[in-house]
Amino acid sequence: MTSELQRERLAYKRSRSRRSTLVALLSTTVFAVAVGVTVAGAPGWPRVRQSFFDVEIAWRSLPAILEGLWLNLRVLVVCGALILVLALGVAALRTLRSPVWFPLRALATVYVDLFRGLPLIILLYLVGFGLPALRLTGVPNDFVVLGCAALVLAYTAYVAEVFRAGIESVHPSQVAAARSLGLSPRKTLRLVVLPQAVRRVMPALLNDFVALQKDCGLISVLGAVDAVRAAQIEHARAFNFTPYVVAGLLFVLLAAPTARLADAVGRRVEHRQGGR
Repeated sequence: MTSELQRERLAYKRSRSRRSTLVALLSTTVFAVAVGVTVAGAPGWPRVRQSFFDVEIAWRSLPAILEGLWLNLRVLVVCGALILVLALGVAALRTLRSPVWFPLRALATVYVDLFRGLPLIILLYLVGFGLPALRLTGVPNDFVVLGCAALVLAYTAYVAEVFRAGIESVHPSQVAAARSLGLSPRKTLRLVVLPQAVRRVMPALLNDFVALQKDCGLISVLGAVDAVRAAQIEHARAFNFTPYVVAGLLFVLLAAPTARLADAVGRRVEHRQGGR
């Protein structure tokens, strides 16, 4: 049975929660009204509203932008799967300790340093226009495929470092215990190290996934008709920037659930680590 003291504590927590919610709602309303009044009172607001927030143009351009967004989603799924697999392999190479593996470890380090330091927009131009110019047999000419290749090259370097940090965070005593039980180095990595490493770096992986969702729109610089390129085409037709706003809002709606999931996973991991 619940004691009187526990009931009082629960009632106090509920009252604090209701009061906090009310204060947050009130402050948000005041802030929103202040921003709205400031923006609407600006001398150039009528021109901005006409150029960026035309409802008719937004509705007319929405189907084409949604069709382009479908391409972005497909690119996101394919690139995400490839990045996870390749990044895990690069991270595993970077954690090898034996001198025999030094050439592979050095090669993986050079790859990570190179593609983490190279701006993505430049990498897109190099891969999208440089590779076809070589005229090598088997090199694709499809700008979507080339854009995916550039994204995979760049994000594999970032995600590999996330995986490496997770692998190295596992205490060596657990590896030693697994080896003492007769597990091979490969099974130790697969059964003992990787499950813990992936759980620990899951928030960082989700944040990189949010960034990848956004950067998938950069394949438009190669000519692929994605959401951003579709917005550019609609802008050229209407001489209005509203299609860009529509595309931006769609990307935000796409990324927001993943961002909130990353926050929730981060809190869960922090709670687990705090409870130990």
